[in-house]
Amino acid sequence: MGLMKEFRDFAMRGNVLDLAVGIIIGAAFGKIVNAMVNDVLMPPIGLAMGRVDFRDKKFIIQAADETANKAEVAIKYGSMVNTIIEFAIVAFCVFMIVKVFNEAKRRMEKAKEAAPPPGPSTQEKLLAEIRDLLKTR
Repeated sequence: MGLMKEFRDFAMRGNVLDLAVGIIIGAAFGKIVNAMVNDVLMPPIGLAMGRVDFRDKKFIIQAADETANKAEVAIKYGSMVNTIIEFAIVAFCVFMIVKVFNEAKRRMEKAKEAAPPPGPSTQEKLLAEIRDLLKTR
């Protein structure tokens, strides 16, 4: 029974749950970026380059031979171009998220430094008045 309790304590730790949430959101974000690259960005880039579809770009090392039942051997560099563009987009998005987070953190620290310390509460003021009255007697 000790092993199960130890595993439960491990799995329910805050950082493990945060990591799991991050991985799930990251996977969903990856799908969004992949769709954006393949369906939104690459068609106009391909059109600007003379109606090129990068997914079909490849260096053929050995052509297919249907009579010998051999498949084509090729280096598909178009997929690599798509992946590089996708990486650049993800890296830029992460950079912007970190930049916004750091800016917000800097502003919060600046506001905390600029804010005057809170004055004494009404209870503290009342106690100070009582103290002062007792000193005068």
